Amino acid sequence: MSQYTQIIVEDHEEIRLITLNRPDKLNAWTPKMSRELVDAFQTGNDDGAIGAFVITGAGRGFCAGADISEVFAAQIADDNGDADEPAVDPEDRLRPERVDWVELMRTSKPIVAAINGASIGVGLTMILSMDFLVAHPEAKLSARFVKMGVVPELASSHFLVQRCGWGNASDLALSGRTVLGTEAHELGLVDAISNDPVADAMTRARSYAENAPPSLRFVKDLLTANGSEPDLALVQRRELAALDEAYRTPEHHEAVAAFSERRAPKFR
Repeated sequence: MSQYTQIIVEDHEEIRLITLNRPDKLNAWTPKMSRELVDAFQTGNDDGAIGAFVITGAGRGFCAGADISEVFAAQIADDNGDADEPAVDPEDRLRPERVDWVELMRTSKPIVAAINGASIGVGLTMILSMDFLVAHPEAKLSARFVKMGVVPELASSHFLVQRCGWGNASDLALSGRTVLGTEAHELGLVDAISNDPVADAMTRARSYAENAPPSLRFVKDLLTANGSEPDLALVQRRELAALDEAYRTPEHHEAVAAFSERRAPKFR
């Protein structure tokens, strides 16, 4: 995808900054935005110069949820067979058939979300599977699916519990209430608060990108597989298998040599 219309992509040395860019609609999610995001992450993953991602929103919002006119209204018309409304292409549904968003997030290079404003509905669930969330203290966050007569998606019924615990996850999902960044941090919904979330997210992302790319991939894989795995023997087998692979990588050899020579390692 050579040109984006609903996102902005800027590469700052080893960090790819992705900005949702529909500020007049608080960056409301559309299927086109989703396809552009997928492309931006996939091409960044394929680029050896990119070490990590930061994602944020233009203007006052991060992402105020799905664009009602482009998603839900069209979905209802399609389900009802309304001849006066164009059919919704299968690729344009909330979860495009060809790409598993959660799998993409968990297999991508490290991703830090800089939540600068409203993060509502899919604007929240799309980031829960990312690696670190930084929010402005006044950002508004809500898993308000019950308010629209629908249910959480993008594995958010899993990640809400992992991040917040059973009671807080239940409260957020069953009430659909909105919390500010400060309360979101207290609940564990976000990992840090900052008056300049983009700057802090960029700093955090650089601290990840300076490490060995294979190790970053192994760590993300282990956290994904083991985060809710009750079989501790299996957890350790997975770790030992990843460790065995890591020992054989050029990056491990470079890290050992750099330590011995008292210099910074060169991983890319």
